[in-house]
Amino acid sequence: MMIIRQIFISPGHNYFGHHGRAPDDFALLEQERIECVAGRGIRGDRFFDYRENYRGQITFFAQEIFDGLCAAFPNVIKSPAILRRNVIVSGIELNELIGQTFDLQGVSFRGMCECKPCYWMDEAFSPGAEAWLKGNGGLRAQILTDGWLEAGDARLVRRSGADAPVGLEA
Repeated sequence: MMIIRQIFISPGHNYFGHHGRAPDDFALLEQERIECVAGRGIRGDRFFDYRENYRGQITFFAQEIFDGLCAAFPNVIKSPAILRRNVIVSGIELNELIGQTFDLQGVSFRGMCECKPCYWMDEAFSPGAEAWLKGNGGLRAQILTDGWLEAGDARLVRRSGADAPVGLEA
């Protein structure tokens, strides 16, 4: 069973678009629930209305992968928030949702691609984190219907690609 463990938003970008300069210091704010807006993103998050048909309107990361990362770097004690993904989940292999349409708590999403780790992971978490996370950086998704997500039972429903609402580029 898929569980939503933690939910985060941030009003600004710390790493995205900061190549060649220092990161900013926008806090990642833990939320009990978030409003997902179809085609636009998470209300209040840095990627809300970022760009039309943006593939990363919401991001997911597996708690099990974070636990493995922490085991690989036992001297590092950090929260999953450091990875700057929106929704931390357990009980699902997120890469299986790439190219799939799925519902969580009645909100529809389309899994677009891996949220590839970048060189900032080595600074934010620990040197070597980027390489360790390769292939397991999380899931970038588009939001297909409006609704709310909250911590707890995700109530995952997988739908075939043909059942996906139209209007957003895949």
